[in-house]
Amino acid sequence: MKKVAFYTLGCKLNFSETSTIARGFQSDGYERVDFAEHADMYVINTCSVTENADKRFKSIVKQALKINSKAFIAAIGCYAQLKPEELADVNGVDLVLGATEKFKIADYVNDLTKNDFGEVHSCEIEEADFYVGSYAIGDRTRAFLKVQDGCDYKCTFCTIPLARGISRSDTLENVLNNAKEISEKGIKEIVLTGVNIGDFGRGEFGYKKHEHTFLDLVKALDRVEGIHRLRISSIEPNLLKNETIEFVSNSDSFVPHFHIPLQSGSDEILGQMRRRYKSDLYVDRVSKIKKEMPHACIGVDVIVGFPGESDAHFMETYHFLNELDISYLHVFTYSERNNTPAASMNDVVPQNVRNKRSKMLRGLSVKKRRAFYERQLDSTRMVLFEGENKDGYIHGFTENYVKIKHPWNPELVNTLHQVKLTEIDVDGLVRFEFVESKITA
Repeated sequence: MKKVAFYTLGCKLNFSETSTIARGFQSDGYERVDFAEHADMYVINTCSVTENADKRFKSIVKQALKINSKAFIAAIGCYAQLKPEELADVNGVDLVLGATEKFKIADYVNDLTKNDFGEVHSCEIEEADFYVGSYAIGDRTRAFLKVQDGCDYKCTFCTIPLARGISRSDTLENVLNNAKEISEKGIKEIVLTGVNIGDFGRGEFGYKKHEHTFLDLVKALDRVEGIHRLRISSIEPNLLKNETIEFVSNSDSFVPHFHIPLQSGSDEILGQMRRRYKSDLYVDRVSKIKKEMPHACIGVDVIVGFPGESDAHFMETYHFLNELDISYLHVFTYSERNNTPAASMNDVVPQNVRNKRSKMLRGLSVKKRRAFYERQLDSTRMVLFEGENKDGYIHGFTENYVKIKHPWNPELVNTLHQVKLTEIDVDGLVRFEFVESKITA
């Protein structure tokens, strides 16, 4: 039996697609093994959101060839669509597949004999107009369920529309069927993922109008039996409607956790980025969530060092975030991406300034998370335990995304327990006491 291993860079969406592609290989008779093990074929699902993700590709290829110098190496994903020839030129790479070809990888793989040069099969991105559903299970206690792909937005810093094509959605029926499949496998939590999930319904049946809305999706999933938790991943603030927030606040399945990209607290910079909202709308969304769910966790994406971001613009962002009732930040240092309008903009911010601003916001994130955790102490929450032993501890997350730790106990893996949060330790994680009478398997 041939062995295949996978390495995924980037987002939850990539993980869901890797998992689905891997199941296809297993159906064809391959044995899936860990990437650190000897395999006949290594598949690397690439990302091109940040410069670091691009640079990591070469080292991952070297890692695979160090294990098996004769292994067949395939590259798929966003970077493979954007720069296929560049990946094909990397020593040891045999096959590069673009946005649509990756789902038909078996058609391009024969006897796994290494090629003299990297073979490229990459479509024009306009051809990426059909939808392929996917979900990730087996790697974690949570499943990532893809509901949407592509994006019609034209943010000046982003390559995703060039790498994934137009916005398009799975059918509501397929999403519900996938959710049922996941719940039947004993997975306790489903995370909805996509490029722009708030745009769900566009292209659902091959045309642009919305047959269903994101709220329709949320309401339908809430009725699926056997799902303990549903979590919404990153959603644009202009697409997170009050009706959705209100529904989540009364749902038994959807958890009080939102991740909402901001990118900048300066309206002037938001305009340069071509974002579809102003800072006041963002404040309204956060206020609405906290009004309906005071204990809700709110994560924020923010970019530092965008062209034209002055010290005043950055401090506007810093103070905006400092005063906002949010829980943590994902901080991205701006990096120039080919074929994006921002790459040719004037007033480039020096790299050392970008790094300094990033460090300041990361420090703010630590402060925000600590403050959020402190407000949760002495409350009773439901924890889902993860499956990994990390230095003798098992970790888990409450419904509102507080990360807890407990001495390793394999019997806790993939189980839900009601606990009382008691203290924050030196690692910034929360300790707890079991509420024994309400333990749920």
